[in-house]
Amino acid sequence: MATQPATPVLITVSGPDKPGVSSVLFAVLTRHGVDILDVEQVVIRGQLVLGVLVNTDHDPEGLQEAVEQAMATVSMSVVVEVGADPLSPSRLGSSHVLVVLGRPVTARAFAEVARRLAALDANIDAIRRVADYPVTGLELRVSVAQDTAEGDADLRSALAEVSVRTELDIAVEREGLTRRAKRLVVFDVDSTLIQGEVIEMLAERAGRADEVREVTEAAMRGELDFTQSLEQRVAALAGLPESVLDEVAGEITLMPGARTTIRTLKRLGFRCGVVSGGFTPIIDKLAGELGLDFSVANDLEVVDGKLTGRVVGQIVDREGKAAALRIAAERFEVPLAQCVAIGDGANDIDMLSTAGLGVAFNAKPALREVADTALSHPYLDVVLFILGVTRAEVEAADAADGLDFMRQ
Repeated sequence: MATQPATPVLITVSGPDKPGVSSVLFAVLTRHGVDILDVEQVVIRGQLVLGVLVNTDHDPEGLQEAVEQAMATVSMSVVVEVGADPLSPSRLGSSHVLVVLGRPVTARAFAEVARRLAALDANIDAIRRVADYPVTGLELRVSVAQDTAEGDADLRSALAEVSVRTELDIAVEREGLTRRAKRLVVFDVDSTLIQGEVIEMLAERAGRADEVREVTEAAMRGELDFTQSLEQRVAALAGLPESVLDEVAGEITLMPGARTTIRTLKRLGFRCGVVSGGFTPIIDKLAGELGLDFSVANDLEVVDGKLTGRVVGQIVDREGKAAALRIAAERFEVPLAQCVAIGDGANDIDMLSTAGLGVAFNAKPALREVADTALSHPYLDVVLFILGVTRAEVEAADAADGLDFMRQ
């Protein structure tokens, strides 16, 4: 007798989450001797959605009837699709992961994202919430119809436009091992790891804060060569006592979420460090307080206890930041593809371009244009959600360590 071809059957169960639903369903599937091809389950606010894709080589209609009767005994709704396509995009594996962030994520804004994906013939395979604080974060697994370099570029371009229009942050990464294998994170310092600019705080002591601020902003926009701008700004500090470095170090305010971010990354085994156009005495002290693995910054010349207004040694400029990232990656034996760089200004362009994932954090347009993703919310722990870490996981880890998860 010829063997009957296997028939795919998709079973979708929904209703209030309760013990025993899965055991009842799989007992029926066991009696019918089916082969399980795929299983997905999600619980949203106490509501269960369970999908099971199976193959059966006999009596699929009998299987459908048995499943419907069994689910009725546990008061669950069920939809059984005989002949479902087992090779639909969601069954082949997602090509991309999107993280959609907003405060809030409105239905109208999310509908814009969904419509644009549909227009690109991209399928949303799965959605899960990754955060409800300090922003709402949704992670979407997406399959594009044509998974090519052009298709990837079209997806990123389209979602960048939607991001601007909806005021959502939308991070796009390819799915795969590389996304889940990041191992080293490098932060810029001024206006990224900390609030404000250290050199402006120093310039206030010299009564030249406005002058220095104008030069800083022009450099961050990419309008001035960073080395020249640094030399101009440092010259304004000439004559200040060396003690102002410790004073300013004690006045630094971290970016909201900075401690949470570094604490969580260190738990996960990441190497973390800073590469800054700032100054070594201040940056080294900050790195020590946060338990960072390395720090790179500029050295100010001091003579007879006073700042001379000059920088000594190699200047950590745009190219220097990228070089520092490469050195750190080599030191810790981490491939560049597994590195993350986070910054806000034009002098971070090369560093972000060198890393496997470059994140523009509340950044100037020059950096946003080259970054892999841009974040516009002033909370550094949003970076964790981009890396696939959920707020619930952060809170659970903090609670296990006896920490208050609201502490930044």
